[in-house]
Amino acid sequence: MSEVTRGPDRASEDHLDELWRRFKATEDQGAREGLILHFSPLVKFVAGRVASGLPSSVDRSDLISDGIFGLIDAIDKFDPERGVKFETYAINRIRGAILDELRALDWAPRSLRARARELDRSYSELEHRFQRPPTDEELAAHMDVPVEELQNTMAEVSSAGLVALDELLAPGRDSTTVGDLLPDPKGVDPAAAYQEEEVKRVLADAINRLVERDRLVLTLYYYEGLTLAEIGDVLGVTESRVCQIHTKSVMSLRHRMTEPAFHHG
Repeated sequence: MSEVTRGPDRASEDHLDELWRRFKATEDQGAREGLILHFSPLVKFVAGRVASGLPSSVDRSDLISDGIFGLIDAIDKFDPERGVKFETYAINRIRGAILDELRALDWAPRSLRARARELDRSYSELEHRFQRPPTDEELAAHMDVPVEELQNTMAEVSSAGLVALDELLAPGRDSTTVGDLLPDPKGVDPAAAYQEEEVKRVLADAINRLVERDRLVLTLYYYEGLTLAEIGDVLGVTESRVCQIHTKSVMSLRHRMTEPAFHHG
């Protein structure tokens, strides 16, 4: 009975393996189209995750269109012999294609980007001065704005997707993102594997230094897939407050990850 139950799945896997074999061996375009159709649900999944952190004015169908290009690029460049699961590899390519297009469109208002930079700069200065994450009151006083205005800015910055773990590491020194840490390390050269493990260790240490509520928000959002509104229901606070916590937590992580002590300790 168990063999009968597994039959359709086994047949599907065999068909998928055959598509990969034909495409990689002969660049058969029919096989390529078959792979695109098979994995297209990944694009909708990733687009949905990205859209959850963007304003409602951003059309999800546009994100899906951009993500398709990422999927095609992943299929063209994927090596089935490396032992890495394609879905894991493709998700990062799809997300990257979507984010690249969003950056190219520059859909966030310049005024909001300027406030995001000021917020990030002020947060960094205070965290360095106090050797701990600053409170909302301290940050507002430093920026010479009311606490309510500061909190509104943090909510806008978070909902606009200007502060996200996808862009955690400094691009000038390291292009690694948290998403890049998810794939199976099999097939990676020793130097890259060592660097990846080191980044994981540093990230884990930085997360552990956050207060419990901040860690919970990041866990529920990035690893459990909850929306900001759903996290608000869990914590018993408003969605706007969750946006603020998310923004501060990610800024704290980014600063800790780029501190010299983390890279020379």
